[in-house]
Amino acid sequence: IKTVIATTVGTATAGLTYGAAFERHRIGMTSATLPVAGLPPTLDGLRISLITDVHHSRIVPADDVMQAIELAMSARPDLIVLGGDYVTFGDRAFVGPVAELLGSLRAPHGVFAVLGNHDDDRDMPAALTARGFTVLKDQRTQLTIRNETLTLAGIRFWTRRAENIARIVKGAEGTVLLLAHDPRRLVEAANLKVPAVLSGHTHGGQIVLPGVGAIARRSFPVWSGLGKQGNTSIFVSRGVGTIYIPVRINCPPEVALLTLRRPAQA
Repeated sequence: IKTVIATTVGTATAGLTYGAAFERHRIGMTSATLPVAGLPPTLDGLRISLITDVHHSRIVPADDVMQAIELAMSARPDLIVLGGDYVTFGDRAFVGPVAELLGSLRAPHGVFAVLGNHDDDRDMPAALTARGFTVLKDQRTQLTIRNETLTLAGIRFWTRRAENIARIVKGAEGTVLLLAHDPRRLVEAANLKVPAVLSGHTHGGQIVLPGVGAIARRSFPVWSGLGKQGNTSIFVSRGVGTIYIPVRINCPPEVALLTLRRPAQA
C-alpha cells in the first residue's frame, strides 16, 4: 500500500510540475471544421481565428499572449474573434497591457470581441475599442463578405435569458454566428435556430485527469471542441491562459482556426 501511495503521489507531483512548467506554455493551433446550417456556398471555407481566455496576469506572461497572437496571424484568417476573459478578476493593472498586446491582431474582415465573466464592462471594452476592435456587448454587426451577409451577434457573459438573446438576433440578416463566452448559451442558440456558436470559458477543464476527465464537463453541454444541439453547431476553445493555479494537465492551451462549411461538406 505504501508503494502504491508513493507511486500515486509521485505521479501526481510529476504531472503538476510538468503542467506548471511546460504544458501551460505549450500553445498550439487547433484546426477544426465548423458546420453552419444555411451557409451560402460563397462563404463555404471562410476561416475564423478564435482566441479566448487569455487571462493575462502575473501567472500568464506577455510571452504566452504573444505566442497566441503569432499563431493566429500565421494562419491568415479572414476574421478574428476574441472570446473574452482578457484578464483575471478584472485586474485593471493588466487591462491596458493585454489590449496593447492584442492590438497587433489584423484580419481582412476585422477583429471582433465579446466580454467574459472576468472582464469589467467599461475599461476592458474601451481598451479594445481603442485598438480598432469591434466590441459586441449584447449587439450585432453585419458584414458583407464575398457578396453575402454574415452577422456576428455578441453577448455579455451575464446575458443569459432567452428573451434577451432573442432581441439581439431577431431580424438579423444572412448567416448568424453567436459569439458567447459561455458555451451554455448553446441551449438558447439552438432554440432560436442560430446556426453556430463560438465559445470559451471552460479552459477545456484545465486539468484533465486520466480515468476522471475534466470536472468542467459536468456543468457544460460541450466543454471542449466541437459539439451540436439540433441544427446548431458550437466550438468551445480551451483558451490560452490559466486561472486559480498556473497548471494545465492533459489540456494544452490553444488558438483555434475554424473553417466554416456547409453541413453536407463538413
